[in-house]
Amino acid sequence: MSRLQDRVAVITGSGAGIGKGIARRFAAEGCRIVVNDIREEPARAVARELAEDFGVDTLTLVGDVTDRDFATGLVAEAVDHWGRIDVLVNNAWGGGRTNRLENKTDAMFAHGLNMGLWAGWWTMRAAFEPMRDAGGGSIINICSLNGVNAHLYTAEYNVGKEALRALTRSAAREWAEHQIRANVICPGAKTEAFAAFAAANPEQAAAAEANNPMGRMGDPETDIGGAALFLASDDSRYVTGNTLFVGGGSHINGVVWRPVPEEDREDGA
Repeated sequence: MSRLQDRVAVITGSGAGIGKGIARRFAAEGCRIVVNDIREEPARAVARELAEDFGVDTLTLVGDVTDRDFATGLVAEAVDHWGRIDVLVNNAWGGGRTNRLENKTDAMFAHGLNMGLWAGWWTMRAAFEPMRDAGGGSIINICSLNGVNAHLYTAEYNVGKEALRALTRSAAREWAEHQIRANVICPGAKTEAFAAFAAANPEQAAAAEANNPMGRMGDPETDIGGAALFLASDDSRYVTGNTLFVGGGSHINGVVWRPVPEEDREDGA
């Protein structure tokens, strides 16, 4: 039997990139998926793809996870529809600027915390009771080497992701007695976001890949999705409170990541 057969996963930000890759990997193992994105067409396209390629049942919920009611409603809709939630993946991120710390605004930091900490907390809190009552579950929070290594010019992103990582460890400790596992993945993947970075910083992107110990950025489905599958499945039933670096070894000595701040760009973009 497939490792996630008939289980239910809520995956935020699954209309593209890492979220889509994880959704595809889970669906290949028989998992039913709540596809969420703030953009309607990408979300519905992924849902159609999962149904066509893997024959799994999906639920498409379009909306912004920084809205508390919507975020908690993602979990409630899954439970109402299928009677359970087994896996929660907090992956969504949107916005963010690449500029120097002294030029960051309160609004930028509020956005980072809303996307990282608050959106993650709201879905986790909503998932707690149904997971507890079912005898357990798996929470997988997608964080970042940006926070671990203090990458330049993305302070609000770094702060939001590190806040989520701290929250994950607290949940792992307090909810372990209910067999609810909480772990973090810090990925390195060739996503649409990486493509945008590469377009703005082609030399830095090439250097990041060249200096990766494995010589490449990961694939969202086969590389990142595979790690998420492990954490979602019973193979990791005794694993909680961990940060899994899935970046080809790039966390060992840091990575080359020095984007051009927006204020230094000639085009002002």
